[in-house]
Amino acid sequence: MDTELARTFLMVAATGNFVAAASRLHVTQSTVSARIHTLETALGARLFQRGRNGAELTPSGKRFLRHAKNLVRTVEQAHHDVGLPQGFHDVLTLSGRIALWEGFLPHWVAWMREAAPDVSLRLEIGFEADIMQGLIEGTVDIGVMYTPTSRPGLVVEPLFDETLLLVTSDLARGWPDPGYIHIDWGPEFHAQFSDHHPETGPPALVANIGWLGVQQLLTYGGSGYFPQRLVRHHIEAGRLWRVPHTPQFKLTAWMVFPRDSDNAPLKRALDGLRTLAREEQGRS
Repeated sequence: MDTELARTFLMVAATGNFVAAASRLHVTQSTVSARIHTLETALGARLFQRGRNGAELTPSGKRFLRHAKNLVRTVEQAHHDVGLPQGFHDVLTLSGRIALWEGFLPHWVAWMREAAPDVSLRLEIGFEADIMQGLIEGTVDIGVMYTPTSRPGLVVEPLFDETLLLVTSDLARGWPDPGYIHIDWGPEFHAQFSDHHPETGPPALVANIGWLGVQQLLTYGGSGYFPQRLVRHHIEAGRLWRVPHTPQFKLTAWMVFPRDSDNAPLKRALDGLRTLAREEQGRS
């Protein structure tokens, strides 16, 4: 079977509609429709139910999902294995939000080097949509993120809770602060912020990466909500201060991985993430 057909099927499954899949694949919607039609004809089954809300997997589509992922995964694994360094017997790909690469995920890399020295690691930074897409396609083994979506064949498991604090470069700025930087921590954070800070207008500065917001604060001043884990050392060093009498919010870090996998290195990697997450939760 043409892996391009399987990839297109997985993209439609990941995005939930043909238009978004076409955009991600950089092809026309008619091309996506033609590929899915070819696939359905070859399999003799309807894979998607088209409706007003997009394209949902039929029972046949849900059964084919695992096979499509295995097909793409086999091809990807072949590429990895051909170039696998001597002495390594397997490879894992982990993709995570950049905020989780600061402080948490590097500890997991060190843990894996001790616990599974024969496993080669591919490490990536991504946003939720791209990470979920990689998981659906089988090109990512583990995704670590803040706002995952539920998809067939994937397990979504909580790791630990971040505590978001409102910090400032100068307590004299007060609150509300015209220099407030709004970080896109996801829809749950937006809802909490709007409920607790109805007095603030639309922010003048918006960033989609926490690290970028911290650098802005340290260089040019301002305020913003950041995980305590990321700003703890800046607070201790007197570079940032918590804004008094302001609420703190919760932001859960999740890991997402394939439900049906008997891959021993993957299970070991997941155990490592769980172990480190318990330690991180104990520090918060």
